[in-house]
Amino acid sequence: MSPARGLLIVISGPSGVGKDTLIQRLRELDPSLQYSISCTTRKPRQGEVDAINYFFVSRERFEDLIREGYFLEHAAYNGNYYGTPAAAVEKARAVGRDILLKIEVQGAEQVRKRAPDGLFIFIAPPSNEELVRRQELRQGADPKEDMAERRKIAETEMKLASQYDFVVINDDLERAAGEVLAIIRKARERQT
Repeated sequence: MSPARGLLIVISGPSGVGKDTLIQRLRELDPSLQYSISCTTRKPRQGEVDAINYFFVSRERFEDLIREGYFLEHAAYNGNYYGTPAAAVEKARAVGRDILLKIEVQGAEQVRKRAPDGLFIFIAPPSNEELVRRQELRQGADPKEDMAERRKIAETEMKLASQYDFVVINDDLERAAGEVLAIIRKARERQT
């Protein structure tokens, strides 16, 4: 008997809301969750490692991959491309692995069309002021001009939160991780 198909869990939210930290905590709490490594054309930030944080590729290579139909979704964000390799996601789900995707809202819309059975979770800040504070803490990681653009993008993204299945406010990491895990567990129960 083949295993049940794995869940496709889409995590989105504005830059600086804490998606990476939340996903890391989710994986610590539930090691069965697999993380989908995205491709990007942006330069690595300090401490990021190719094939662990992202697959860092040139713009030309990324555009070739788009033409080849390599991505489940792809989007341009703040002047760079980001995309999710489709085959890796499908392989994980086919063997019953639940897979986490951290993607921008425009990419999430593409995934919703191609995988309507996905679980779509929007991570929101407790307030706009807190989001700005978190983005400023990361300022060393991003050039100043990128910060202004990320704030504009965040305003647009926040307006789309209602299109998600769930909105989780990341005001406290442990509480937010617990809420997301409860959502995932309920989805697993519905599958069995």
